[in-house]
Amino acid sequence: MKALILVGGFGTRLRPLTLSVPKPLVEFANKPMILHQIEALKAIGVTEVVLAINYQPEVMMNFLKDFETKLEIKITCSQETEPLGTAGPLALARDKLIDGSGEPFFVLNSDVISEYPLKQMMEFHKVHGGEASIMVTKVDEPSKYGVVVMEESTGKVEKFVEKPKIFVAEDKLYAMVLPGFWMDIGQPRDYITGLRLYLESLRKKSSSKLANGPHIVGNVLVDETAKIGEGCLIGPDVAIGPGCIVESGVRLSRCSVMRGVRIKKHACISSSIIGWHSTVGQWARVENLTILGEDVHVCDEIYSNGGVVLPHKEIKSSILKPEIVM
Repeated sequence: MKALILVGGFGTRLRPLTLSVPKPLVEFANKPMILHQIEALKAIGVTEVVLAINYQPEVMMNFLKDFETKLEIKITCSQETEPLGTAGPLALARDKLIDGSGEPFFVLNSDVISEYPLKQMMEFHKVHGGEASIMVTKVDEPSKYGVVVMEESTGKVEKFVEKPKIFVAEDKLYAMVLPGFWMDIGQPRDYITGLRLYLESLRKKSSSKLANGPHIVGNVLVDETAKIGEGCLIGPDVAIGPGCIVESGVRLSRCSVMRGVRIKKHACISSSIIGWHSTVGQWARVENLTILGEDVHVCDEIYSNGGVVLPHKEIKSSILKPEIVM
């Protein structure tokens, strides 16, 4: 069984993180986004994953070589010379996906996080006998995604609102309502929301995967190589990556702290993403969707209110309103 992951282009919505690595390689809950999906596909028997990509394919493939070996799954690339939307990559990768066996294949977007009920979806697909199945979910703002109108009893799709009507005329497309959570994590605000939903789901599945301790509040994921000092208050909804150093008296909530970050004494970080190998100074306060790129150094006692800071910068003065720091 095979799968196609739509990797997409430049990841502009998640800059400055995507100035350092392609968006699917940005860590989410201490793991590259795309690896969440590859592992889920492997778990239900997928043997080959095709990446539909038009930006930095060599970086992506070089990174994934180790995982190809570890997971015992074949990973190949279907390179676009220009952005092709959703249907275009399917046509481009047709020969890689269809081998004459008639076996169905999966198609996923690389910046979506969920519980990936792929086994249930395969069973649903086999039962209804149609040509294709899609997974749908309820959202608070349907205008961002379009609307699927379907028969409640069978899941047969009747029409799309503001979306291409692929397969609809032949009544061959069916929709399965996604159990559990779903979030497009391709932009900072949704990334933070998705982290909360993912950690809550992880807690329900296996509490042993999340941190415990007197200074942990709510759902917190801490890499085993990270070090946390005395008197910290961590949580809720925090991921701390490999090699991080969190000094004493630090307060972290609703944030992602990526690999190699150092947070100095009594700093406070909330609703933000701290990029790889960055430093947050003593008594600094970082909040309101501040996004630090790779190797950013925030000096002592600095305040950042929604700053978006490009890689390899030093912040010596406070950022009082959301702005991009070049």
